[in-house]
Amino acid sequence: MKLRKNVAVSEAGLLFNPVTGESFSVNPIGIEILNLIREEKDPEQIGRIILNKYTTDQATFEKDYYDFIGILEHHNLLESHEETKA
Repeated sequence: MKLRKNVAVSEAGLLFNPVTGESFSVNPIGIEILNLIREEKDPEQIGRIILNKYTTDQATFEKDYYDFIGILEHHNLLESHEETKA
């Protein structure tokens, strides 16, 4: 999974999709997850990093993580598997 190359992410947590003109804001943990995605960490690695850093349990993290990924996919901010292979 990769963030689309044309999506801009600010340090303050603003995401901008120049294709659609939409912008979104994410919290600091969202920024951290986006940075880990950019570093091409897989979901298991991301989970370990977040669970070691924050006080939460695995079930809560997984639910929140996959909800977040679903939102990114819904707004077409992630590349599809086919695009990643190309």
